[in-house]
This record gives sequence, C-alpha cells and structure tokens, in this order.
Amino acid sequence: MEDFARALAEFVRHHQVWAAPIVMLLAFAESLAFISLLVPAWGALIAIGALIGVSGISFWPVWIAGGIGAALGDWVSYWFGYRYKEHVAQMWPLSRYPELLPRGEEFVRKWGVPSIFIGRFFGPLRASVPLAAGIFEMAYWQFQIANFVSALVWSAALLLFGDIIAHAAEWMWRAV
Repeated sequence: MEDFARALAEFVRHHQVWAAPIVMLLAFAESLAFISLLVPAWGALIAIGALIGVSGISFWPVWIAGGIGAALGDWVSYWFGYRYKEHVAQMWPLSRYPELLPRGEEFVRKWGVPSIFIGRFFGPLRASVPLAAGIFEMAYWQFQIANFVSALVWSAALLLFGDIIAHAAEWMWRAV
C-alpha cells in the first residue's frame, strides 16, 4: 500500500493536471462498498494532500473532486443496498467479512442520519454505513445531504492533514 501511495503521489507531482481526477477516483474507490475493502486509498489521498502546499497544486479543485468522488461512492453504495437488500450479505467480499454489515446496520439503527457523517471517518464503517442505510431505506434526501456534507469535510480533512504534515516536515528539515 505504501508503494501505491508513493507512486501515485509521484505521478501527481509530475502531472499536476491529473491531481483532481485521480483524487476523485481514489475517494470514490475508498467510499464504495466492496471496493474500499480491496483498495484502501486514504494513504494516497494524504500523500497527494502533502503535495498541495509544496508543489503549487490548487487545493480547491482537488478538494471538490475528492468530495464529489466520496459522495458518489456512498451514493452508489446506498443504491446497491436499497436495490439488493437481503442479498448483499451473501455477495463477495462481504461474505468474507460477515461482521462488517451487522456493525454498519447497528450503527445506522443507533445513530440514524448522523451515522452517515460519523461513519465516513471510521475505516470499515465508511463503506458499510451507506450500504446499511440503503438496506434500511433511510430517507433519500436526508441521506444525500449528510452524504455530500460529510464527503466534503472528509476530503478536506485528509488533504489538509497531508498538507500539514508536509509543512511540518519542511519546517523540521530547515530547523535541523
């Protein structure tokens, strides 16, 4: 995973015009049920965030692209859960991780709409909460509002975390 994040960050450093589309795809993959279990992209998103301040990549388009990608991933996951309700647990890769969906279901039942926002920031819940919201037929517009707001906050948090790390490393390099 570390090599993947490093290679992507290096590609973006040399081809900055691809920063926003790559971040959009990474955020989509990170938020999409099933795929997020196979492609943990948060490390690459933080690495690309580190490039923002030190390479002149504009934050705004990359941030918006990350938010849109994450929201679309959750939207597809919600739709999938809504459409395939009782069959979801038997599908691969969730069939290999049987504890994931019940945790997401319990979380959605307990927290309701805020679960979409909260779940965005916790690894395995990130992809299972929207799926569970679809299975339980959470109100569509309530889901979408929480989905898009949380996606924009999540995208900003990852990218800014990377940017802060880069600035701290640069500061420490000069101080040493």
